[in-house]
Amino acid sequence: MKTNSSKHLASRFRELFINGTWIANTNYQELLSDINWQQATHEIVSLNTIAILTYHINYYVEGVLQVFEGGSLDIKDKYSFDAPKIKSENDWDTLKTELLKNTETFAKHIESMPEEQLESVFVDEKYGSYRRNIEGLIEHSYYHFGQLSLIKKMVLEKDNQ
Repeated sequence: MKTNSSKHLASRFRELFINGTWIANTNYQELLSDINWQQATHEIVSLNTIAILTYHINYYVEGVLQVFEGGSLDIKDKYSFDAPKIKSENDWDTLKTELLKNTETFAKHIESMPEEQLESVFVDEKYGSYRRNIEGLIEHSYYHFGQLSLIKKMVLEKDNQ
């Protein structure tokens, strides 16, 4: 029996961001849920903050989502860490909500993609296929998820001292 690639990719995407525990025993939604804005902006040495990494991932999700919705690919790596200052709990909640809203919309787009679109060129041949970009975003997000997990432990440890 052949599996539906779109549904499988959407499931992997949701696993990472919204409701999974298989790979890391948690997900973005759960990991970020108990972090307050001061913790999210707490700087540890020269590491990116939790807020900056959250913005960074959302930047790419939003940029690729724009293409899924018929728009152009406007994101640039050099701007991907240009997070706005988080100055309140409301700012932090807005960023988290935006990430989760974008990831669910993104997953719905993946789910509805026919196999031909998954294998077709994403914007320009140099970027490869839609599938390659979706899988790349999943891998990139897991990479930063690991960083977020470690930074969260460091911030919480510092708070408990």
